[in-house]
Amino acid sequence: MAIRNIRLEKDEILRKKSRVVEKYDERIKELIEDMFETMKVNDGAGLAAVQVGILKRIIVVEIPDHKFALINPKIIETEGEQECEEGCLSLPNQFYKTKRPMKVKVEGLDEDFNPVTIEAEGLLAVVLSHEIDHLDGILFIDRLER
Repeated sequence: MAIRNIRLEKDEILRKKSRVVEKYDERIKELIEDMFETMKVNDGAGLAAVQVGILKRIIVVEIPDHKFALINPKIIETEGEQECEEGCLSLPNQFYKTKRPMKVKVEGLDEDFNPVTIEAEGLLAVVLSHEIDHLDGILFIDRLER
């Protein structure tokens, strides 16, 4: 496993749309392991592959009671709204109040490339929304009310 460099706000790659992962192989497995390690040493709750410079639709999440990777995740349903204080490893020391769905339903593939559906609420819904936004080139500061 390796710690990867996190791309910061001004890096143009963060504004690009990530590509669908077509097949699971050792490189994807290694990337996921590296992402977990990188997220952990930086005290993150989630990390998208684009944040380490890889334009693939992969995220990792680790919060209390939840630790998983998702490949090609897509939000298929949302419900309600919550206000939360959000930060991002690509925007160090910046925290702002944002609005996110209270509940989300996400489809994707697990680390073994099997289909999964995750129904999340509260903090997990925020983390999933935030990380999936990264895959579409959206930063949480784009969601701030002007």
